[in-house]
Amino acid sequence: MSGTKLYEGKAKILFTTDDPNILLSRYKDDATAFNALKKGSIANKGEMNCAIASHIFQYLEAQGMATHFIKQVSPNEMQVVAVKILPIEVVVRNIAAGSICKRLGLEQGQPLKKPLVEFFYKNDDLGDPLITDAHVAMLDLATPEQVDQLKQLALDINQHLQTFFDRCNLLLVDFKVEIGVDVNERLLLADEISPDTCRLWDKAISDPTARIMDKDRFRQDLGNIAEAYQEVMNRVLAT
Repeated sequence: MSGTKLYEGKAKILFTTDDPNILLSRYKDDATAFNALKKGSIANKGEMNCAIASHIFQYLEAQGMATHFIKQVSPNEMQVVAVKILPIEVVVRNIAAGSICKRLGLEQGQPLKKPLVEFFYKNDDLGDPLITDAHVAMLDLATPEQVDQLKQLALDINQHLQTFFDRCNLLLVDFKVEIGVDVNERLLLADEISPDTCRLWDKAISDPTARIMDKDRFRQDLGNIAEAYQEVMNRVLAT
């Protein structure tokens, strides 16, 4: 049973519970892109992303990765550990796509020599700008030790997710994670892992548009958005 609404973001609502260290995360059908300049809805997205994220969190936990996930309690709700989210979006890229192509002139779909970890300042008013380690230190967003931990954690998650999605016959192009600090000062993977936060391409399809199985279908008005999410969920739950 949910308590008081603590926070509402673009994709989820957080509620208090009887335990101050446990929150209820409710996934929404709302869809946003380009820093919420584009808004819409995807049928049953909340339930699909909750199911996908729950399954992947459990997979990562089994690989020794610490997450905020406790248990899924309804089709679109999960209990999570209460954490303080670091104001840094951590992006890991395996293949060039999206903003990095515009910034660096890379060709869409170009494999990177090794995974690239980037930090973005989690600030909607500023448009979540790309930041360096020096910016993190200047803004006091995280300690130098946490920065090192964030990079290693991101690379470890990437390795596990690549293995997992490969079994789903999906290519993990890139993904975004948010990291929280719990009451014991541990860094925990928070937020979600889903087609909202990952670029996923169908390995069996060569067409650059048809192979897209993530929120880029919404961003680029490609259609069949719910169907793509449903297919990802079916493959994830079967893996």
